[in-house]
Amino acid sequence: MKILLLGKNGQVGWELQRSLAPLGEVLALDRYSTTYCGDLSKPEELVQTVLAYKPDFIVNAAAHTAVDKAESEPELAKVLNTDAPEALAKAAAQVGAWLVHYSTDYVFDGSGTQARQEGESTGPLSVYGQTKLDGEKAIVASGCKYLIFRTSWVYAARGGNFAKTMLRLAEERDKLTVIDDQHGAPTGADLISDVTAHAMRCVLNTQNTPLGGVYHLVASGETTWHGYASHVITQAKCIKPDLPIKAAEVSPVPTSAFPTPAKRPLNSRLCTAKLHQAFGLVLPPWQQGVDRMLTEIL
Repeated sequence: MKILLLGKNGQVGWELQRSLAPLGEVLALDRYSTTYCGDLSKPEELVQTVLAYKPDFIVNAAAHTAVDKAESEPELAKVLNTDAPEALAKAAAQVGAWLVHYSTDYVFDGSGTQARQEGESTGPLSVYGQTKLDGEKAIVASGCKYLIFRTSWVYAARGGNFAKTMLRLAEERDKLTVIDDQHGAPTGADLISDVTAHAMRCVLNTQNTPLGGVYHLVASGETTWHGYASHVITQAKCIKPDLPIKAAEVSPVPTSAFPTPAKRPLNSRLCTAKLHQAFGLVLPPWQQGVDRMLTEIL
């Protein structure tokens, strides 16, 4: 099997290099790759990469993910999040490849308190959310075989993440204030990549029941950013008792306390029942992945 991986050095892309390796030949690219183009800002050249390499799977782990910055550069966000996936999808259809693509909870408006299902009405609140939704629609319209995984609150041990920021601030300050009215599930890049590899094997081995489509992929359970921060600090103390934590209090505050250019959805809960049923998976609780990540970075 030949796999074309885009965004190899991102949080998910880095883990995908590991999880996809047993499946076959992986050509992993980023924006700086030279022999083949892996730059999402050049959709036409991406098409040439697909036509030349002729992969069985295209796994697109690259995107414009700077949510606030997208508000001031909507044209670039559109190219990376809509135009490039559309070009990849059309090229995939041309060579008969599957396209695996990642989307986001930001395609929804964040209303309500129930976990959103795949077929529910969307309503992005930001440029980022709108361009990601438009990318989804372009893929579906292309006629290619596809898997679209919507996920949320992605973290990894590699690079910066929310947990590392909270631990750093907890060592610098006596008190932390963290948002408590946004609800979701922290989801590890390692979990996303492992589920991706499993799903790819399944779609090739299942002939009678087509498994392509849109799926929600998040760790089980839910929390708030405040609950996430509190868990991180408590668990970090257990893992490393001599950690120089100064913060004696983690105070909850509403989203309005931290104004941002892009509006965030308050409800980022995603229902994963469809994924469970289609691929025979049970996704672990969010705390399990976070604890593992903390053990690794501490």
